[in-house]
Amino acid sequence: MYTYKTKGVCSRSITVDVNDGVATHISFEGGCDGNLKAISKLCTGKPVDEIVEILEGNTCGSRQTSCADQLTRALKEAQSQL
Repeated sequence: MYTYKTKGVCSRSITVDVNDGVATHISFEGGCDGNLKAISKLCTGKPVDEIVEILEGNTCGSRQTSCADQLTRALKEAQSQL
């Protein structure tokens, strides 16, 4: 498990697990509970590269990032730790 401290979003952290390039666990601390649970369900079991391709660069309101974008950063960092 890898915990990523988010920056510039409502959620405080994201815990992920990556095995063989696939996201096997995703959970958010804080943020929009229902939406982040949905993102977690939709992304778990998918290849990290596919998740990054879809969600990287997504913004929230006037912010330069979003919880979904922060997830891509968490997954890339977790994968690089392997």
